[in-house]
Amino acid sequence: MITVKARSVSEHGGRSDSEQSPRSETEQTARSLGEATGISLALIGRASTVLRHAPDLVDPVINGAMGLDEAYDVARENKAKANSAEVQLTRLREEDPQLADRVTEGDLSLQGAWAERRARVEEEKRQRRVATQLLCETLPSLAQVRGTRTFALYDPDLAPPGRAVTREVIEHAASALAEAASVWVERDLP
Repeated sequence: MITVKARSVSEHGGRSDSEQSPRSETEQTARSLGEATGISLALIGRASTVLRHAPDLVDPVINGAMGLDEAYDVARENKAKANSAEVQLTRLREEDPQLADRVTEGDLSLQGAWAERRARVEEEKRQRRVATQLLCETLPSLAQVRGTRTFALYDPDLAPPGRAVTREVIEHAASALAEAASVWVERDLP
């Protein structure tokens, strides 16, 4: 149980199931974990099920207050409840009311709605990853030139085609930095 919990935290950084990697990758990771630790794949599977569907029982299993088999039974019941159509529709309504309405109106199947929801979540995650990478590549570099002669040494004749730094570009960059600062304050980011 400890090994599976540690693997989950290190791989997913606390992300929810909807954000986690596809099942095939999870199965490959479980296999490699089993090979590395000598723990059977079945045991890793049971512990993973408890971690996903009864996370409140992880610590009692680790502490010995509850057996893995008992926690696994509870996790399977939780999983079955979570998979019922009524519960899925209620959960969909909480996460994406518009998709739930389309299901209710008969325009979309429940399975199709969840597929669309997962696709949207993946696209949002991809966009966050791209935005984060762009900001992490751009802003630290800009911050490093502060207080140096870099701005004084700029030569427009040496600028790559279409990438010249003009007053307009500087105004847009200053506006973007002000917007970033506002968002960081609003989100209470460091």
